[in-house]
Amino acid sequence: MSEEVVTLPHYWEDAVAALRAADPLLAAVIDRFPNVSLRGRGDAYQTLARSIVGQQISVKAADSVWNRFMAEMGGTLDSQRLLATDIERLRACGLSGRKVEYLRDLSTHHVAGRLDLALWQTWDDEQIIKELVSIRGIGRWTAEMFLMFCMLRPNVLPLADIGVINAIAQLYNANERLDAAAMRALAQKWHPYCSVATWYLWRSLEAVPVEY
Repeated sequence: MSEEVVTLPHYWEDAVAALRAADPLLAAVIDRFPNVSLRGRGDAYQTLARSIVGQQISVKAADSVWNRFMAEMGGTLDSQRLLATDIERLRACGLSGRKVEYLRDLSTHHVAGRLDLALWQTWDDEQIIKELVSIRGIGRWTAEMFLMFCMLRPNVLPLADIGVINAIAQLYNANERLDAAAMRALAQKWHPYCSVATWYLWRSLEAVPVEY
């Protein structure tokens, strides 16, 4: 298996400085987590496949299923191999029938060359989200995670993410949840680095970073 390539966002230091200056509450969270940052792998197929595997289950369960799945794949995720693998063998890894369908549809897109990071570099975030949600099993949240973790886009604000919702409630509104409009208004101070703000909001709830 080839060595995994991990990319750090080029804008991270500038973003941290800007967020510290704009938001004292977020600055206190930032100060608790020095020398760590969002990390991206630049592999569209694997990022999306892992997000599908992790849908609606705990991080621990998702890691367990992913490890069994990767063992079945021989340690390297290959779309043609996945399409050639018997469905029951994939189910035996802990994948639901629906997730197997989603992974096969994703693999079909990959084989057809539709997961083109080079092309998408020139697209804005909403264009990429529209393209991704055309793939079965990928909704807006998954597409937003893709923008953050695979493409390292700096200004993604996943307002449907439960961690973001809870962290904003805890830090800014005495544990009372805000609606999407109120959260969007609050986030104006974080532009153009909402992805970085989101990452620190997650850290305020869970110190160990989740990566896709």
